[in-house]
Amino acid sequence: MILSHAFTPLDNARLARVCGSMDSHLREIETAFDVTMRRRNEAFAVEGAPRNAQRAVALLQALYERARKPMRAEAFQLALVEALAQVDGDAPLTLTAEALVLRTRRADLAGRTANQRLYLDNIQSHDITFGIGPAGTGKTYLAVACAVDALERSTVQRIILTRPAVEAGERLGFLPGDLAQKVDPYLRPLYDALYELMGIDKVTRAFEKGSIEVAPLAFMRGRTLSHAFVILDEAQNTTPEQMKMFLTRIGQGSKCVVTGDVSQIDLPRGELSGLIDAERVLRRVNGIATTRFSSVDVVRHPLVARIVDAYDAARSDA
Repeated sequence: MILSHAFTPLDNARLARVCGSMDSHLREIETAFDVTMRRRNEAFAVEGAPRNAQRAVALLQALYERARKPMRAEAFQLALVEALAQVDGDAPLTLTAEALVLRTRRADLAGRTANQRLYLDNIQSHDITFGIGPAGTGKTYLAVACAVDALERSTVQRIILTRPAVEAGERLGFLPGDLAQKVDPYLRPLYDALYELMGIDKVTRAFEKGSIEVAPLAFMRGRTLSHAFVILDEAQNTTPEQMKMFLTRIGQGSKCVVTGDVSQIDLPRGELSGLIDAERVLRRVNGIATTRFSSVDVVRHPLVARIVDAYDAARSDA
């Protein structure tokens, strides 16, 4: 079967974006759908099995609609994956909107998986967002990236990062030093994300100006956090009372993200996690979104995903 298709109105810039450098996009589409493409200006001829040819043409049309502005390589790859996954070859292909790109020192930072993109969309569109899932899924990192983006765009006046000071199954005993030195070990992952996304010098200046604050959860009591981007990390180690205290600190013009992994609770045995309790209590409250991650969202070493799956399977068998 040979299908003919011509793009109208003709826009050579859009056409070039669809085809890719040296027609590289067309070659990838040919390989993916097992078809052959011939092109003369805006006219295409696609030869192959009827269903494959139809799906290839549908993808070309969808890409042409998207190509009103420059298209990143990741956007083309995502479109190709979505086209291959579409079951009904006769239906128009509607591509997922391009992933949100955040204004940080990492120009390429965007959600890599469907859940990460959903998470970013939820953070943008909700005042309070819960991100729940295993280690390595980007819950904290993406939340910090959104906070940095909001600060860079001046949509908030400050970033506040907090987490409960609960030891991960260890007994550290007395820690010497002043208050900052005592709490720094608990907050180090947040510092690491800030340094990578903003640079050490810029983070240092932001701390000096008070536009970034990092503090233990206990220090949130009695405060009203207005015009701020607030992140509660390791929220599985809060109690229900602490979680309620934290969530009721949110003031005008603020956005809040709560992250945690309910498979890694370090509270005393038998004590209910505030994260589990909050997910149950707030399930139907408007303005609050929850994104659940799984091992398929792990973006660390591929072995991390297999470790997560192995532990989940072991718990299921127990």
